[in-house]
Amino acid sequence: MLTRKQLELLDFIRQRMDRDGVPPSFDEMKEALDLRSKSGIHRLITALEERGFIRRLAHRARAIEIVKLPEAMEKPGFTPRSFEPKVIQGDRPVAPPPHAIPVEIAAMELPVMGRIAAGVPIEAISEVSHHVAVPQSMLSRNGQHYALEVKGDSMIEAGINDGDIVVIREQSSAENGDIVVALVEDHEATLKRFRRRGNMIALEAANPAFETRVFPDHLVKVQGRLVGLIRTY
Repeated sequence: MLTRKQLELLDFIRQRMDRDGVPPSFDEMKEALDLRSKSGIHRLITALEERGFIRRLAHRARAIEIVKLPEAMEKPGFTPRSFEPKVIQGDRPVAPPPHAIPVEIAAMELPVMGRIAAGVPIEAISEVSHHVAVPQSMLSRNGQHYALEVKGDSMIEAGINDGDIVVIREQSSAENGDIVVALVEDHEATLKRFRRRGNMIALEAANPAFETRVFPDHLVKVQGRLVGLIRTY
């Protein structure tokens, strides 16, 4: 779920890209949202990226790609000002706020295809161990998805912990900076950040205790890109 400011920014980026073919500058975003500093825009951009609505392309100025839009933005007559957060009732007995509407979250069952290493690579697993319910808002409209259980702590600085369930969109290509499932030498699978360096592929950890591993590009096959994460406390 997005805040009103996040929706306003996403809608502004969409309108400018529809009009000009390029995203607005941070100064233009700051002025459009009436914020005092660009740090607020940075926080909003990061939140939209973490939620999978946009993607920043590395090493390119003003390079923002809209990956998906919330359902509310695709309805006729949508304006961010008319947005009201949906309220999901928990187990705390509180009075509902005015105009609250009961919400049923759409979910999809995804197969959990074993474990994926967020450490040193482990042998690839392709058998379904169980299924997990994933909110449909986390999934891309096109493409197939699956889930994996994370083993290891090499991606902790990217917010991915041992035991988390990662949601993966199947694809065979990746942009620099994407977190991907990479198949190394056709038998080892690992979850790392993808970087292409000429004809070499670097698989970067998000933990200084782990070294970046570099392979010739023909030894690395991208199996999918991270689009979501599920954590159980």
